[in-house]
Amino acid sequence: MDWYFKVLRNYVGFSGRARRKEYWMFILVNLVLTGVLSILDKMLGLRIAGDEGALTTIYGVLIILPYWAVQFRRLHDTDRSAWWLLLLLIPVVGWLIILVFNCQNGTPGENKFGRDPKEMDARLVSE
Repeated sequence: MDWYFKVLRNYVGFSGRARRKEYWMFILVNLVLTGVLSILDKMLGLRIAGDEGALTTIYGVLIILPYWAVQFRRLHDTDRSAWWLLLLLIPVVGWLIILVFNCQNGTPGENKFGRDPKEMDARLVSE
C-alpha cells in the first residue's frame, strides 16, 4: 500500500521517473480496489447508466490523473518520452508495446528525465 500512496501523493508529478515496482504495485492495488468497488456496486444496486457501477465510476474518475502521472514517469524511467503513449490509440498492438515498455527495467543511473529511483531508494534505506 505504501507504493500506492506514494503515487497518490505525487498525483500531478508528470516529471521524474517511476520504477517498475512503484508502477505495478499501483496497478495491482487499483485492480483490487476496482474489484471490491464493483462487488459493492452490485450488492448495493448502485448503477449510473446501464450496468456501470456508481462507486467504480467515481473511483475511476478520481484515479485517472495519478494513473497518467505514474504512466508518464514509468516511460521516463525507460528513457522514453510520454509521447509514446500515443501508441495506445492503436488497438492491441499499441497496448502490447506499452505493456512491454512497462515491463522493462529502467535505465541504470541518471537519464534525461532524472536520477535513478532505485539509487534514490537505496540511499534512503542506508541513511
